[in-house]
Amino acid sequence: MERPAAAELPVSPAATEPPLTHATPEPSLTPGTPEPPLLPPTTAPLTPAKNDRRALRAVLRWTAAVVVFAVVGAGTAYGITDMKRSDVPGLGTESDGRWAYPVLSKPPLPAGSPGPFASANPAGVHAADLRALVLPAPEGAAGDKALDGSDGWLATKVFLAEFSSGDDRTELAQKLTDDGLRHIAARGWTTPDGTHTRIYLLQFDTATVADGLASGNLTGYAAPTYPVRGADSYEEDEDFPDAAKVTNISLRAYAETKPYGAEQVRQAFVTAGDTVAVIVQSRKGEAEAVPFQQTVTLQSQLLA
Repeated sequence: MERPAAAELPVSPAATEPPLTHATPEPSLTPGTPEPPLLPPTTAPLTPAKNDRRALRAVLRWTAAVVVFAVVGAGTAYGITDMKRSDVPGLGTESDGRWAYPVLSKPPLPAGSPGPFASANPAGVHAADLRALVLPAPEGAAGDKALDGSDGWLATKVFLAEFSSGDDRTELAQKLTDDGLRHIAARGWTTPDGTHTRIYLLQFDTATVADGLASGNLTGYAAPTYPVRGADSYEEDEDFPDAAKVTNISLRAYAETKPYGAEQVRQAFVTAGDTVAVIVQSRKGEAEAVPFQQTVTLQSQLLA
């Protein structure tokens, strides 16, 4: 049942976590950085002929313009060079594969309701609207309308269709019923490089139930219990950086092992209070690690 909403502070990522926004700051000269040398002055005749004065004035104007642009351009270059890559999100996106997400903020909580990890909330309940906790698509991505659901809630059968085996789907459906699945919020998209992302948020009555499903039924030591379509063999993603993990969030991440099929699949299970997030990314050839890690971390922050 949805409750009335009250404002909550926007998500504020830790310094070691990937940024929540990709708005590129205006670069500037770092204090103490010497200005680059000006271009050498233009040499002009001491006593120009009367007929050449107009041409001389034009030359001087263009020379001044070149000097100004040289100083401004060099200053910008110094500013960016001296800044850390994390301080220049646009530059970081081009070089390391991160996606440009919109500014993220948590949805409002009902008046007087604690957050999922507050001491006054031992059940770990997310009182905010779960549909507003699903990570939005990054810039330039095409939305997956099949995951829009009805009024933002996804039918369980659509989620189960993610898994390859009919027996697995039947077994998992029974487990979700037994555990009292309340509802599923989802979102999917495809970026211009062909990476297809699907995020499913499964909400239960308590954190104990959610954790039991994730750790006892969905995940194993080296592979998910139920393989998704297109990937049968996995290994744990041991390269997922500790700095990208979020406090209070349980994470198990996997990557499909070679030989891949038509696509490589990466999969993560995030447990946050009463909610289990199932995140799947696939891409023809190879699914890149950086956008997968970025997506998992940002979704974790929204649930924290």
